[in-house]
Amino acid sequence: MKRLLNTLYVTTEGAYLARDGETVAVRVKREVKMRVPLVGLDGIICLGRVGCSPQLMHLCSRRGVTISFLSETGRFWARVQGPVSGNVLLRREQYRRADDPSGAAELARAFLAAKIANCRAVLLRALRDHPDIPGAAEVSSAADRLRIYLHRLTQPAPLHLCRGFEGEAGKVYFDVFDHLIVAQKEHFSFSRRSRRPPLDPTNALLSFLYAILAHDAASALESVGLDPAVGFLHRDRPGRPGLALDLMEEFRPFLADRLALSLINRQQVRPSGFRTTATGAVLMDDDTRKTVLKAYQTRKQEEIYHPFLDEKIPVGLLLHAQAMLLARHLRGDLDAYPAFFWR
Repeated sequence: MKRLLNTLYVTTEGAYLARDGETVAVRVKREVKMRVPLVGLDGIICLGRVGCSPQLMHLCSRRGVTISFLSETGRFWARVQGPVSGNVLLRREQYRRADDPSGAAELARAFLAAKIANCRAVLLRALRDHPDIPGAAEVSSAADRLRIYLHRLTQPAPLHLCRGFEGEAGKVYFDVFDHLIVAQKEHFSFSRRSRRPPLDPTNALLSFLYAILAHDAASALESVGLDPAVGFLHRDRPGRPGLALDLMEEFRPFLADRLALSLINRQQVRPSGFRTTATGAVLMDDDTRKTVLKAYQTRKQEEIYHPFLDEKIPVGLLLHAQAMLLARHLRGDLDAYPAFFWR
């Protein structure tokens, strides 16, 4: 199994990463601030204006450590990785299934069913935790409507209909998302999902968490020999990790959305940690990003019951467990892909 806390996040503007023997040396203004052993490291995520030496990139590629470069808002820029390893027969089956409309639709339905069910669980959990919130009736109604979409996904449907269900269900979910924010309402209200760029602090928080989650999903898929770029729900597009986006759909609601709500409602992030640029984009400052990353890593250490594996595992291993189950399904060891449903 994978180790936890095995990703190095570099958030300091102007930092430079260099090789120092078998360690990563993090320099700021030519001064070494820390050294991290490469042994046990699974990935390095550089946020904003962070540089990296060719020597370190070479060493990381040999050691199987992926380096990802993201913008301040968490938008993917580039990825450095070594030669792809894994079972070529598994990848060939992945590509065949992606090219088969019915096979792709079957897997897309599994990913979407879990996503919508987990969105519904987020709404129901909010109602249990805060039964007197304004808009409780609207949240309850939205949960009922999501159940209808779940029922529709139990029946075979072509890929375009599955995507249509996703869009409609997503609108229902985000239309009531503002009701789940019960603190700092004047600064963290939510009207609609805005991505590129995020136009308010809540969207900035969500986009940042989604970007980190996508990195983790891609790493999990690579670890079992699957190609993160070739998906079933998300079709091929240059530079887009389609299968990583497929896999993370199951985890957006309970891992990213719930964490964002918790950070806001517990006032662990504050309005002063966000700024609006001249273009209207909302960015987090360095301290806020560190707070979010720390909370994300802490969440990954918590244990959760996996209904298919019938055991408790750390949240940080869920993506790896699902990647493994997906690979087993594609190999023919499992009749269907058992998506993760949060209880």
